Amino acid sequence: MTDKTKSYEGFTTEERDAMKQRATELKSRKRGKDTEPEVLAKIAEMPDADRAIAERIHTLVKTHAPALVPKLWYGMPAYYRDGKVLCFFQAADKFKARYATFGFDAIAALDDGAMWATSFAITELSEVDAERLGALITKAAS
Repeated sequence: MTDKTKSYEGFTTEERDAMKQRATELKSRKRGKDTEPEVLAKIAEMPDADRAIAERIHTLVKTHAPALVPKLWYGMPAYYRDGKVLCFFQAADKFKARYATFGFDAIAALDDGAMWATSFAITELSEVDAERLGALITKAAS
């Protein structure tokens, strides 16, 4: 199938590609290996709009939660604590979406009552938005 919107056994071409990337990541990962260069290389490959956001988020994570380890997760930048994904970036181009996504996984300490946001749609990252995201990264990693 050449149409990227059509599915094969319930998965789009983009979803199948992401699963293949994840399998490759798991096969090639070595203990103690510095994985940040792979993350930076993936960010550098992104289209301009996604790359600008991903670079800014990478800087925010490194500033607000320097203990997190950057690694690829389904071919996208993610930041790990104790071997588990804490937060991640998904480029808009990845699944042909109209916005990029920054999200937090279940280990993030963001609990706020009975309901709280775990993912944010991003089309650009203003200074105010970056400050808000930085505070959430700090809280999530605490």
